Amino acid sequence: MDKSCSGSRHLVLASASPRRRGYLHQLGYDFEAVTPQTEEKPRDGEAPEGYVLRNAREKSADVAGKVPPQAVVVAADTVVVLRGRIMEKPAGAEGAREMLRSLSGQVHQVITGVCVRGRGADGAEKVCSFAVTTDVEFKALPDEEIEAYIASGEPMDKAGAYAIQGRAAYMIRRISGSYTNVVGLPLTELEETLSREFGVKPTFHGPAGA
Repeated sequence: MDKSCSGSRHLVLASASPRRRGYLHQLGYDFEAVTPQTEEKPRDGEAPEGYVLRNAREKSADVAGKVPPQAVVVAADTVVVLRGRIMEKPAGAEGAREMLRSLSGQVHQVITGVCVRGRGADGAEKVCSFAVTTDVEFKALPDEEIEAYIASGEPMDKAGAYAIQGRAAYMIRRISGSYTNVVGLPLTELEETLSREFGVKPTFHGPAGA
């Protein structure tokens, strides 16, 4: 994991993703969600980790300009990477088909960049960013399974054209690293950053019964 921090308790998730929203609710964070308006397009020669970190920083900056100054903004961006090739959401059925065929029987990486910005517990302005990588191995996928999965509609809004938490769960032979990172939000690293750097804690940090 690559991590860097550069220096209110109002938490804002810069995302339209129901999966990211669900994870924060699961941990008991009180937050609002605001959809960022940014372009997600790799630059020439941009490495996957640098790409997701830049996207996360741009999303957080966009939303920070729309919310109260005391807010702590969380943004994330996730891509699937196969042999250095960035796979985002497929444009259509043919794109999903090509991605799934490429991933079949292979080990690929899921990389999520996260950026948290706002006023820290000490009152100083902070921008903290990190990237988390998980290795994922697919089983060999027969064409009929690929076609059935595409027909379900699930691949269309997912990076790499699959959802590990959905119908694609049976396709995954092995993962090495954070499961929540594959879904789109590395919870361990995010919780540590929010607690340590910004004094924002989920409800399980409180006293029993609170």
